[in-house]
Amino acid sequence: MTQVLYTNVRPHDLLVENGRIADPVLARPGAETVDCGGGLALPAPVDAHIHPDKTTWGQPWLSREPATTLRELIDGDVAARALMTAPVAERAGALMDHAVTRGARGWRAHVDVAPVYGLANVHGVRQAADARRDLLDVQIVAFPQLGLLSRPGTAALLEQTLDEGADVLGGLDPAGVDGDLHGHLDLLFGLAEAKGVPLDIHLHDRGEPGLAQVAEIARRTKESGLPVTVSHAFCLEHRGDLGELLAESGVSLTTCALGADPVLPVAELVARGVLVGLGSDGVRDPWTPFGDGDMIARTHLLAYRTDARTDEELAACWATAAHGGADLLGLERSGLRPGDPADFVVVPGESLAQVVVDRPVPSHVVRGGRVVARDGHLLERTPR
Repeated sequence: MTQVLYTNVRPHDLLVENGRIADPVLARPGAETVDCGGGLALPAPVDAHIHPDKTTWGQPWLSREPATTLRELIDGDVAARALMTAPVAERAGALMDHAVTRGARGWRAHVDVAPVYGLANVHGVRQAADARRDLLDVQIVAFPQLGLLSRPGTAALLEQTLDEGADVLGGLDPAGVDGDLHGHLDLLFGLAEAKGVPLDIHLHDRGEPGLAQVAEIARRTKESGLPVTVSHAFCLEHRGDLGELLAESGVSLTTCALGADPVLPVAELVARGVLVGLGSDGVRDPWTPFGDGDMIARTHLLAYRTDARTDEELAACWATAAHGGADLLGLERSGLRPGDPADFVVVPGESLAQVVVDRPVPSHVVRGGRVVARDGHLLERTPR
């Protein structure tokens, strides 16, 4: 059994055996050692909401057109992507590599499915993910970005996509985009139950229209027993009091701490038993020039947007990125305890709170017990 002993690391040395944390006292003479330079070891974060098929990462600068409505953003996305020459696998793969160097352990990747695209986006992201399966766990969401009922042919493509590489079924603003709350959810829940897959529904609608959709999704989630996530859920910005309803129904949430958009009251929701993950959303794509796939930086944004100040509040933001994301994707938590998966980062900093504030680049990114990146650069690797 292969052993690697990570030394000069806080809070204590870490022994890895066959991809899992083991008790350091069990280290055998001759075990491989890695000197971590006095860095702090932390559970690796997970990006629970990202759109890699849209990214221009590694490509020439894209100048974006003005847009004020969701439909304008969607239409502008389609127009811009028609002019992209680099294939999805190349662009998504470049972003995956960068995210890994910043510590990402896994992704929930929302990938557009529509008649104008067919299944090409899903196949491209799957190709990139398969080439990096030793670096990053990627869960693909078949996402009807252009609409579901309002775009004939999309439903059939979603069903086909679930047989050809997608892991999760996505939805989008049943009322705001499709204009048919019950028809949209009937289709989604019916297909998800038939295929035995989770649901992840984008919900941008705000105010009472958004809250009505959350309530109906919660009702159907409790009735069906399906794993269901509502992403963004801007309507819940000041409604942490709905945490009990969401927790009881089993609805999970993701937030992205985006620009001027509302951010969820994460601490209040988690305290009430709701599973919340953190994600990047769009990264350097037709929607936004911002984003970089760095989940340490994204955790900083969550802390900033939620006015985290105490060490405990800052640490809770990291827990959302690491443990909330892992739970959402169905990954084992990596708590650096014996038996846990050896997926962690080593970063400079006095404490976890300081790391969240300072956003350091990891000196070591450890995946499955082996170092895959150092100081912001991928290492040459032999796939597991």
